[in-house]
Amino acid sequence: MAADQPIVFLAGPTGAGKTEAALTLAREFRGSVVNFDSRQVYRDFPIITAQPSPEEQAQCPHLLYGFLGCEEKITAGAFVDMARSAIAEVAEQGRLPLLVGGTGLYMRSLLSGLAPIPPVDPAISEELDRRLAAEGLTALHIELTRCDPEYAAKIHPNDKQRTLRALEVFLATGKPLSWWHERPVQRPPYRALVLGVQVDLQELAPRLEQRIEVMLAAGALDEARAALEKCPDPHAPGWSSIGCAELREHLLGDLTMDQAKELWLRNTRAYAKRQLTWFNKEQDMRWFPPGGLKAVLDVVREFLTT
Repeated sequence: MAADQPIVFLAGPTGAGKTEAALTLAREFRGSVVNFDSRQVYRDFPIITAQPSPEEQAQCPHLLYGFLGCEEKITAGAFVDMARSAIAEVAEQGRLPLLVGGTGLYMRSLLSGLAPIPPVDPAISEELDRRLAAEGLTALHIELTRCDPEYAAKIHPNDKQRTLRALEVFLATGKPLSWWHERPVQRPPYRALVLGVQVDLQELAPRLEQRIEVMLAAGALDEARAALEKCPDPHAPGWSSIGCAELREHLLGDLTMDQAKELWLRNTRAYAKRQLTWFNKEQDMRWFPPGGLKAVLDVVREFLTT
């Protein structure tokens, strides 16, 4: 792979129309789509996490979608390692890597590099999962505040994933995550164009509501029911995905369908707002409205010829 391998990122909030734009770029520039969404890795939830449909995936190669079981989790570092391998595979085929998703942390980790944190013994993760079930997240966040006050102050006390990850790193290495983040990193060998599909949150809301109805009509409830039979553990990472958790509560009788849909929409809106906040801080991102595909094509064409 060339030291300045061109890659195109297509980012933005959930429901903004990234898949349509990615397929257009793939057709025009002989591209392959590489998933960069932390929820679309789960094989049990292709509908609920809005993974490209089989018909869409048939239009060009798609990588890193639906490869993880509901009970499995993956760190940003492990995912980025897989993404680097996928990018190299796509480049070797003479195709353009199109990285598509809404997980800003993954994008920043790939483009800026990651701290050289050693792998964590799975036994440590399993012990923290047991403690989470027995003691609750608040107790674990308090512990994180004692061992890594700098990082604990940066995250929300209800952020289970980041709290557990920071404790994993501390217990495995004896060093806080904030210390690792200060270590020098090597920048990856990419020349990146970062495009964002930007929509106003108020404009996006009715689209998100309609998308939930489309997902339900496509079999989202049956998808959640089948996953619940295979993996009833409420703390399994796959169930933390928006839509999955709400449908699980409905199936267990804790929410009516109307309540589940209302909560699903509210959580999706809140997530989209967080995504917009994150991506608006990315200085090198070039924004385009949904449907602004001609302008996107022009920008990518210029990028690839300069």
